[in-house]
Amino acid sequence: MSWRELLPPWLVIVAGLTGIVLLCVSTKDVPVAPLRTKYGIVLDAGPSRTILFIYQWTTIKANKTGVIRECSSCPIQGLGISNYPESPQKVAKSLMQCLNWAQEEIPAEQHSQTPLYLGATASTGQLNLTHPTLADSFLAALTVALKSSPFNFQRAQILSSPDKEAFNWVAVNYVLENFFKYDWRGQLVPSGKEMAGVLSMGRTSAWLTSEVEEENQAAKGVRLQLYGQTHNVHTRHCPCHGTDQLRSSLLSTLIQDQRKAKTVSNPCWPLSYSREVQWQSVHAGPCAVSGDTWDIPGPEEVFNITGSSNATACMRLVQNLLNSSSSCSFLTRAPSNAFKPLRTRFLVISEAMDFLRETVPSPDLGQAVKRLCGMSIKELVKESQRSLDTLADYCLVSAFIFHLSTKGYTLDFGGSVWTAFQKKMGDTSSGWTLGYLLSLTNTIPLDSPSFLKGIEPGVWSLLLILFVTLLTGSFMRISYRVMVKENSLSNRNSSVFDDN
Repeated sequence: MSWRELLPPWLVIVAGLTGIVLLCVSTKDVPVAPLRTKYGIVLDAGPSRTILFIYQWTTIKANKTGVIRECSSCPIQGLGISNYPESPQKVAKSLMQCLNWAQEEIPAEQHSQTPLYLGATASTGQLNLTHPTLADSFLAALTVALKSSPFNFQRAQILSSPDKEAFNWVAVNYVLENFFKYDWRGQLVPSGKEMAGVLSMGRTSAWLTSEVEEENQAAKGVRLQLYGQTHNVHTRHCPCHGTDQLRSSLLSTLIQDQRKAKTVSNPCWPLSYSREVQWQSVHAGPCAVSGDTWDIPGPEEVFNITGSSNATACMRLVQNLLNSSSSCSFLTRAPSNAFKPLRTRFLVISEAMDFLRETVPSPDLGQAVKRLCGMSIKELVKESQRSLDTLADYCLVSAFIFHLSTKGYTLDFGGSVWTAFQKKMGDTSSGWTLGYLLSLTNTIPLDSPSFLKGIEPGVWSLLLILFVTLLTGSFMRISYRVMVKENSLSNRNSSVFDDN
């Protein structure tokens, strides 16, 4: 056999071995993250209600923190769980309806992988301070009940007010896309925006939450690791200035000022609205406002309070009341560098401000408050389905927030920022659950990625050329052999005809 006949098969062997070597040596494992949805459950155990929230996100994280996409909720029937401290079995039973609902919402194959958390706030926290043993047994019973669910129960804990407000701050800035944004390629990148602050109006207290500088030792806060950055979130407490306490302080002052009148006039209530108030209901506890001690009414003395709907008098009365207050840290002291009041915009979370935005839209907060305080009972009831007793306090709360805006704080109470926040957030009163779960996604492990074999572009091009050459050469070799065989047959046939 000549070398010409041996050359083609040897070339094929060499090319095949070269391809195998290139595939083995130049390949690398390329991870492929599974793009499936993950779920998390948070139970918000508040003082008057309990709500179960389901959050979902993909397995892709942004600097180790999850990007939560959607949320659905299920309100627990009955009172909040903190109303049953001595009957935790009743609480466990009340949770079953929403836990069963969650089992239907979340795919069955992911039940065991779905983390379940419970956060108790407000009155449960007070129970922990007054009766810690009872609070521990209460949480222990809840833990047993939640562990019996098919979900991956993680913890049940009592959140302090600063922790809750810090998580609320996280939720606000997450919804406003202050942590990150999507670039033109659809990838997550830092937004470069300033973080917003949050003013929360509760029933007994007000809270002002903002990020402070890391080097600020005077303002220690809650440290949170989010999207690759550390945030030091500090909350300033204003006790006695929640909705209920503001009303009590105002009525106490009015009763003492108008003690001799048969009917006490309240300029912050709508005209013709009236209510009978017992003295001890508005003048008790550490938030009581006292005038002349010798002329204080008896505990059971009842007064008829009637609204006069006088916006100017109400705002002046609230200003005098708050200027004389010593319990509110961010009213009695000028804003510190920790809060940067001239740079930070505070989003106001309050039912009264929600009502104000919807019914009296105005860029001027002072004018909006005056218009709200001048509304009649008929106008208030027409604009909302809430109870008249609740609507009657909106003027007072709005006046307090306006007074705070005169103390150097920039309050964002309207406009596109709030509209975007409310549209995405829905029930803003439970926003802390979103911030709570976002901070916990740092500890939730990612699914193990699958791997594909990959090669470098240059090696891929070389292999392509090699195999194209191999196929071309093989085709040409086969064509040549066919042509030689046909010529041989043709020549043989010609010889046969010549012999004949």
